[in-house]
Amino acid sequence: MQSNKTITAIVISGIVLLQSIKAQEKIDVNKCIKNTSSQYAHAVNEYKDSTRFPRSTKPDGTLYFVNSKDWCSGFFPASLWLLYDLTQDDFYKKAAIKWSGALEKEQYNTTTHDLGFMMYLPFGAGYKDTKSETYKNIIIQSAKSLVTRFHPKAGVIRSWDFGPWQYPVIIDNMMNLELLFEASKLSGNSSYRQIAIKHADHDMENHFRKDYSSYHVVDYDSITGVAIKKQTNQGYADESAWARGQAWGLYGFTVIYRYTKDKKYLDQAKHIADFILNNSNYPKDGVPYWDFNDPKIPDTYRDASAGAVIASALLELKNYVGKEKKELYFKQAEKILSTLSTPEYQASIGNCNFILKHCVGNWPKGKATGEIDASINYGDYYYLEALNRYKRKK
Repeated sequence: MQSNKTITAIVISGIVLLQSIKAQEKIDVNKCIKNTSSQYAHAVNEYKDSTRFPRSTKPDGTLYFVNSKDWCSGFFPASLWLLYDLTQDDFYKKAAIKWSGALEKEQYNTTTHDLGFMMYLPFGAGYKDTKSETYKNIIIQSAKSLVTRFHPKAGVIRSWDFGPWQYPVIIDNMMNLELLFEASKLSGNSSYRQIAIKHADHDMENHFRKDYSSYHVVDYDSITGVAIKKQTNQGYADESAWARGQAWGLYGFTVIYRYTKDKKYLDQAKHIADFILNNSNYPKDGVPYWDFNDPKIPDTYRDASAGAVIASALLELKNYVGKEKKELYFKQAEKILSTLSTPEYQASIGNCNFILKHCVGNWPKGKATGEIDASINYGDYYYLEALNRYKRKK
């Protein structure tokens, strides 16, 4: 953990940061794009092997690479597609095509629930920009692979194939349902959409507490399909609100509403947003602590990745609500982006070419493997997506 001296420094810098945010009415998008694109230009020029994907910074400051099977493999090429959208520079498009190509074989991977992250983020963006039939077919095949993990009685897609659980489902899995909706649109096969809706319905029923905070893991009986256990594996405790888990839920149900226009999903997303934004432990600068119930708050870690996901989700959710909520969600997203765009959270050139600092991956695993106070590629991706949405005001 951080020393008292370090914590004091962070608190002092946080006061200065809050003062700067109050004086800042809006974000200098062009400056942010310049800063972020320069990091990834360095990465593209430095990392020649497209079969190795930069995932995060290790505790010693060196770079952690992963192969295409890792759940985080799709974020780097997807970020390159976002940078192409933000800059219209073919340099990023060529790099995005190169690194996306190294993922193609994973369309047949049936051992993971994370094909939305791995495959839809890069290939969905690539298809939007190129209309490539190859990309279209990869999206459809990835959906075919994902639904092999669907349990008809439980009505959910299995997450992990390891651990003490019978049929575990994590809240993160909400983020992989967009792949199924898009595959239905592209293929004309409604079964993918129906499975996504069933999964979302069971998540809404079983993952959330009365205050609309969520558990991380729900375990289902592998025979009957009944929910038998609820935990928070990567948070502080089973009954705590792990920040990135709340962010996944907010984002996921916003996406489900986009595709279905069913008001119950919009209401769910709004309730989750209310839990986050009205929480007594939610910092005024908008970047949450890694877990809302860590008893060491404020002397604990922030999670910039959770903040980026929340900002991006709010910038979409604002499009589906009335004037009062629309303004609230936009201002909150703007505040988060403002904070993440300051030197406190922006990495300088040389930080393994990542954009953001101060992300938390899996704190209970510890510093050796848990990516604590690190730069992580999904933090960068959702920051870029939020920046893109903020720029377009949609």
